[in-house]
Amino acid sequence: MTLLVPGYKSSLKDQQQIILVADDEASIRRILETRLSMMGFVVITAADGEETLQICQDQEPDLIILDVMMPKLNGYQVCQALRQESDVPIIMLTALSDVADRITGLEMGADDYMVKPFSPKELESRIRCILRRISKLHSSHHKSAGVIQVGNLEIDTNKRQVYKGHERIQLTHLEFNLLELLVSRPGEPISRIEFLQKVWGYSPDGKIDTRVVDVHMSRLRNKLKEDAEEPDLILSVRGVGYALQRGD
Repeated sequence: MTLLVPGYKSSLKDQQQIILVADDEASIRRILETRLSMMGFVVITAADGEETLQICQDQEPDLIILDVMMPKLNGYQVCQALRQESDVPIIMLTALSDVADRITGLEMGADDYMVKPFSPKELESRIRCILRRISKLHSSHHKSAGVIQVGNLEIDTNKRQVYKGHERIQLTHLEFNLLELLVSRPGEPISRIEFLQKVWGYSPDGKIDTRVVDVHMSRLRNKLKEDAEEPDLILSVRGVGYALQRGD
């Protein structure tokens, strides 16, 4: 376990981003700590799930690399616990071969996953993409000052909040980005590849599993549609991706 001394985080927060590497394999922790430190990140490590949650509470990392198979609490349990109170970006590492097992972490709220053995360079690329997306989010200023009405939803692009009536729908940063892209082009099919490029920030030639988009879109649709009899606001476009249903 690597910890920051009291006051260290606050003094570095504006200069260096903090990454938590949570994995019970010491060799992986050592390799990632070395490589990410060379990239200029402050790196904290944890060897089990309970330790991971404690560090997140104490240090508030900017991104978490989270192994699935860990003692005390596994990665799924950690991810689920974190999502109850935090939108911190999470990349899950899994050695499980079954596709259903791989995407369970996404259903729990992880931003992305990689299968072991993985390429450190590919992981570094994904880290950069996610942190770049978050950085743009924090520094951007929307030109629109109004609230967009879509069906029975009110979408405030400045506050990045969504309301159904007087009730706020809790969306993660990533889910709001998906909705925002759909709202910007109502009725127009948007491909999974384009979502990966514009929301995740991945290059078109990267070997990224497009099911990442499907899982997050499914979570978004479930949050927006509380009534089973209510028509879908987000439509699946066979062989392409998704489109926002036009209100006219």
